[in-house]
Amino acid sequence: MSATVSVFWFRRDLRLSDNAGLYAALQGPHPVLPIFIFDTRILDKLADKNDARVGFIHATLVELAAALKKLGSDLLVLHGDPLKIWRKLLQDYTIAEVYTNHDYEPYALERDQQVADLLAERNIGFHTYKDQVVFEKLEVAKSDGKPYTVFTPYSKVWKLKADENALVSFPTEQFFHRFYPFNSTPMPTLESMGFGNSSIAIPSATVAQNIIKNYDKTRDFPAILGTSRLGIHFRFGTISIREKARKAGALNPIFLNELIWRDFYAQILANFPHVASGPFRPEYARIEWLNQEDIFQAWCAGQTGYPIVDAGMRELNATGHMHNRVRMIVASFLTKHLLIDWRWGEAYFAEKLLDFDLASNNGGWQWAAGCGTDAAPYFRIFSPAAQQEKFDPELKYVRRWVPEYGSVRYRKPIVDHKMARERCLATYKAALQNTI
Repeated sequence: MSATVSVFWFRRDLRLSDNAGLYAALQGPHPVLPIFIFDTRILDKLADKNDARVGFIHATLVELAAALKKLGSDLLVLHGDPLKIWRKLLQDYTIAEVYTNHDYEPYALERDQQVADLLAERNIGFHTYKDQVVFEKLEVAKSDGKPYTVFTPYSKVWKLKADENALVSFPTEQFFHRFYPFNSTPMPTLESMGFGNSSIAIPSATVAQNIIKNYDKTRDFPAILGTSRLGIHFRFGTISIREKARKAGALNPIFLNELIWRDFYAQILANFPHVASGPFRPEYARIEWLNQEDIFQAWCAGQTGYPIVDAGMRELNATGHMHNRVRMIVASFLTKHLLIDWRWGEAYFAEKLLDFDLASNNGGWQWAAGCGTDAAPYFRIFSPAAQQEKFDPELKYVRRWVPEYGSVRYRKPIVDHKMARERCLATYKAALQNTI
């Protein structure tokens, strides 16, 4: 029988430094066996078999394994159903404890409970830690203990609580000698898992300091590189939220707010799990969406005849990224101009965005549709033309992604703005007339 080990299970925390759960594992009495599971329950649902996010995870794991080999250990990477894999691990290793970091999404909670139950049958502890957010669940709450549902008061309390203790790094490096010395079997290849390499480029995990310093001045203009593009690294934990929050607090309070929004939406999902499948405000379930498939497909393809909308959708399809300001514009357009259910747009973004995060994506879409927490009122309807004039006045962004704009090749608008606005107001009012 092999030596007794603790297992650290990497998920959304693909780094060795400043990793809360890994720090706890390395301080335990047993050497730590690091593992990662390519979860087929997730992978099988991905339509794009060249999904750039899967390739990014795989490339990151290769780097992690190389770093661990330099420490005399390795990374055990497995592919399959997590519960079946854990049963096999229990046969192959003498496991004393299992450590990992919290995940807050509905499927992850269900999976983790199943694994915890399996381990409990063998009296093996399953220890999870907060790592992907600064504050979770009810750590930032109202005086009566209830969760905040409006961002501004939440952010004020968040900033009061975010002292040095909340943002301190976990010094995992001091305990790297505690990794279990072993040589792993070869890592599954993308091809063996049914995936291939994507042509989409992954943004850097480092960002120029001047971008953060000037963030408040440049963040709304999609033609320039005025945002960090760090979303995918936060999503998969290749960077530490604590480290970035410390630096952001010193450099730019507006950028820090973006990190606080991540915590805000994560606690909304944790405290109000019904938002994963329906509106935060139940009365908005009564809206009678048109849900025209051909119109939706035109939106997906960036063929609406509204240049700023089309530019955004084409940028998303080509790069896996869309500028934050433009995300609001295209989401408002889909839900309010086209009267298509926000969940259709949410699902399309989930399929395409490199930085897809369920809580933030859901929160953003419900905000745009008017049905979420702290949402834009239903009667606030963005004018795509006014947004374009304000944030892309020289049409640099539009012309980059919609080169046929201004020619006879560019399609006519699929809906008239004035008519769409009036139709939206009437539809929402009819659904909400007894609640507002």
